[in-house]
Amino acid sequence: MKHLILRSPLSRTALAGALVFSALPALSATVEVAGVKLEDRVTVAGKPLVLNGAGIRYKAVFKVYTAGLYVEKPANTPDGLLDQPGPKRMTITMLRDIDSAELGKLFSRGMEDNMEKGSFAKLIPGVMRMSQVFSNHKVLKTGETFVLDWIPGTGTVLTVKGNVEGEPFKEEAFFEALMRIWLGPKPADWGLKEALLGGKK
Repeated sequence: MKHLILRSPLSRTALAGALVFSALPALSATVEVAGVKLEDRVTVAGKPLVLNGAGIRYKAVFKVYTAGLYVEKPANTPDGLLDQPGPKRMTITMLRDIDSAELGKLFSRGMEDNMEKGSFAKLIPGVMRMSQVFSNHKVLKTGETFVLDWIPGTGTVLTVKGNVEGEPFKEEAFFEALMRIWLGPKPADWGLKEALLGGKK
């Protein structure tokens, strides 16, 4: 199975050279993953972030969703991404209709699979609240998006279909556990993990 892998944005020097040859249309642009357009730069909590990598989550031969990870400084290891002190964003866009309650369960399982039992137990209240949010939406349809923002001093803000869902999840460990669904030792999709890290297959 092939996975779309996007490298982190070009350096200023390389980008300037590319512009001379009209290889890139502008400093700020979009990239396309399975027909989904993602900005290569976004702003979260007043901080500019760059797209570290993006790819497709597969279930068997089926495309389930695209995912894009934004950070202040590109990195190619999980710790290099998660240990950064600033804001971060994961954006997910559905490529097929899916039962959102089932997706919430898969996320909970992914968090548990990539954590020690004691650490996971401390996050159970947040996990249950997140699962309830997804259950309330019933179905996430093709083209619909949800966003996970880590904002220092605020917490993890969950936005589904453009609407913020309840209060932020305060614990930094909660956001890290979410990210390890895709970046941990037992990721949801190995190809997607590599794509989010901006590396080659």
